[in-house]
Amino acid sequence: MINHNQWLFRQPLSVISLTKNLLDPLVAVLVLIGCTLYFDEPFRGPYPILALIVFTLTFPGKWPEVSLRAFWNEVAMPWFFLSGLILLFGYFTGYLDFFPPHLVMAWMLITPVPMWLAHRAVRKLLPRLLLLEGGRRRAVIVGAGHLGTELCGRFVNDSALGVDVAGFFDDRALDRTELTDPQKLLGRMTEIPEYVNQNSIDLVYITLPMASQPRTLALLDALRDTTVSVYIVPDIFVSDLIQARVDHIHGMPVVALTESPTLGVSGIGKRISDLVIASLILLLIWPLLLVLAAGVKLSSPGPAIFKQRRYGLDGNEILVYKFRSMSVCEDGATVKQAVRCDPRITRFGAFIRRTSLDELPQFINVLQGHMSVVGPRPHTVAHNEQYRKLIKGYMLRHKVKPGITGLAQVNGLRGETETLDKMRARVQYDIDYMRNWSLAFDLIIIAKTLVVVWRDQNAY
Repeated sequence: MINHNQWLFRQPLSVISLTKNLLDPLVAVLVLIGCTLYFDEPFRGPYPILALIVFTLTFPGKWPEVSLRAFWNEVAMPWFFLSGLILLFGYFTGYLDFFPPHLVMAWMLITPVPMWLAHRAVRKLLPRLLLLEGGRRRAVIVGAGHLGTELCGRFVNDSALGVDVAGFFDDRALDRTELTDPQKLLGRMTEIPEYVNQNSIDLVYITLPMASQPRTLALLDALRDTTVSVYIVPDIFVSDLIQARVDHIHGMPVVALTESPTLGVSGIGKRISDLVIASLILLLIWPLLLVLAAGVKLSSPGPAIFKQRRYGLDGNEILVYKFRSMSVCEDGATVKQAVRCDPRITRFGAFIRRTSLDELPQFINVLQGHMSVVGPRPHTVAHNEQYRKLIKGYMLRHKVKPGITGLAQVNGLRGETETLDKMRARVQYDIDYMRNWSLAFDLIIIAKTLVVVWRDQNAY
């Protein structure tokens, strides 16, 4: 009998993954140490504590391409946002007084450049890093359909994976238009063991549909006479994959297709960042909140804070707070979206909606744990019930807490969604956010939100 655990998805932490995770935190700490040496400051007392905080909070981001735009989006902007939060925290706690201002400023401004240079250096060192893992490996893919070509494309587009695809094996009468290079079709499945032994193949990826189980089992049996590593790639690209991973339940492999990205340690990290960011912002803007509340009360009769039922995590109802911007407080089975020149919007309400100041009370929702700073924007219960019937996969956006801002909002989908296509696009951005979520990604979206709110005129 074949022990299927030996074939399925064992992906240990590689040297490259470890390098990518530790590179930015190490560079930030090393630059801090360098600044203390340059300014003749002993690295003791508060400095090791600051280094520990920075190492813990500097999240690994994507490895940027070699361009100024990528440098700003993937390195500089997240770093300046994070270091700015640390400065605010230090200012309000008095901890900042322990450090010379010129040293702190130099450290903040200089750090992105060494990070950028470190990324470029590591890119050039990729071949040597791969040697530490046994060098580049050669693979063949069983199945030349959509799933196989998709997998091949991912290997081709990311050289850091260290896998070169020799070609495809498939028994079926293939539509060769699926292959960018039809000559990559190497033969039939029965020929794989001989090809593997004669051509130094290290990896075999099986991408056959579920209906091909007998052929798959026969191939696994035949490959027992080789030293090749075998991976089965389930036919799951037809689904919206969200943080897909493989787990085991008492030895039985299970594949998670749509899982919340904020489970376990990741969820703790996101909750801590939400608490820190929301607390700092509320501490800074509480006088503004009082002024806005007074403005709402003086501009029209009614409460200053408007509470509305919306769907939160896992589709559970929550109460979301906003400064009232309309003369009505709709929260029934039918809620009409605000449109341009809407007569329900008060004059002061138009101002706070355009500048998104009406959303500021939602930082209290964040402290309550009902919302996050970044996530899919919550829609009214009435709109949820309407669109879940019209858009496939709509409810997937509720796998995470709703956010004050989100990926859709910084990509031009802020304000009214007057067409179904616009709502579909917003939902797709929400799913993309969950699929690619990281704490560094959240920081990038927050920074982009500040620019969008300043420039965008879609909200009214």
